Amino acid sequence: MRFIRRFTAAGADPVVALSPDLTRPGLRPVPYGLTAGLVLLVIGASVLSLTSGAAGLGPGDLFSALFGEGLSKRDAVVLYDIRLPRLAMGMAVGAALAVSGVLLQGLFRNPLADPGIVGISAGAGLGAVLAIVLGGLLPLWVADIVGMHLVPVAAFMGGWAATLILYRAASSGGRTDVATMLLAGIALGALAGAVTGVMVYIADDTQLRNLTFWGMGSLAGATWTKLAAALPLIGLVMLLAPGLARGLNALALGEAQAVHMGQDVQRVKRLAIFGAAAATGAAVAVSGGIGFIGIVVPHLLRLAMGPDHRRLLPHAALLGAGLLVLADLVSRTVVAPAELPIGIVTALFGSPVFLWILLRQKGALRG
Repeated sequence: MRFIRRFTAAGADPVVALSPDLTRPGLRPVPYGLTAGLVLLVIGASVLSLTSGAAGLGPGDLFSALFGEGLSKRDAVVLYDIRLPRLAMGMAVGAALAVSGVLLQGLFRNPLADPGIVGISAGAGLGAVLAIVLGGLLPLWVADIVGMHLVPVAAFMGGWAATLILYRAASSGGRTDVATMLLAGIALGALAGAVTGVMVYIADDTQLRNLTFWGMGSLAGATWTKLAAALPLIGLVMLLAPGLARGLNALALGEAQAVHMGQDVQRVKRLAIFGAAAATGAAVAVSGGIGFIGIVVPHLLRLAMGPDHRRLLPHAALLGAGLLVLADLVSRTVVAPAELPIGIVTALFGSPVFLWILLRQKGALRG
């Protein structure tokens, strides 16, 4: 890192600060090979996702569709109405969770932070539970408006409501205390868990099954309509997140140092919190609860390319998208024709990787 030496007006003690410009010599070079590898991962996972399954649609049929040759009516329905929206949703959800994880880990300066830390998971889960168990009590005009999208709408509104409550509780005088927000998030999670327990107690067998599958996550219900509802928010966050990279780099040194570097710390906090809430809320609303993507992806990338958020954010989107598409491929093929919830797959593969990362870092610290 580069040091900037500034002197006071009286020419006395110098103020030394670390520059947030992390492109200076001494850092790792731009990982073009890693970038190319992640792009190939996304492409390869996409091809496998589109050509794997019980319908018998193979690579040859995919190439025929790409080059304008006709598909049978059945194959066209499978490709365009089932697999393509599922692939697109998997990429969008994976990118959203991974980028949200990078934003929140940078904001809280805590490698264990994930999108659930700002109340999104607790609020979304509670909203979904209430919709599943108590949805039948809604007025008919409300049920007619939301239709089959009651659970996603309730999950999104619950996630946003929880984030707004936590942000309000942690803000005073135009400043946001991230430590207070973290503690409030723990309390809100406990409250949501208690209410969820009551709902589970009064739910019937069908509702219990729906609760279980929503909590484990799935892309089985992917449609172009759901994608059109979630993609604008996710896409907006993907476009705006790189603009927070310098602020997050400066925050890594502490809030006081970031202010000395000319960063608007409160603005960075607000944008990171609400950006992560928007992207994760939209993702959770259409896919249910999917864990470990938001934690594991940032860790893996930091090991490969260092802590510069200008590199982490775009690469996290690529790796998150590729990993979730592969996890979805495993979930729908390993027990075909049945399907595993995708949250089980991400937990099975993500938890050992996360433990390995922690043990590796612990060994490095001792060494």
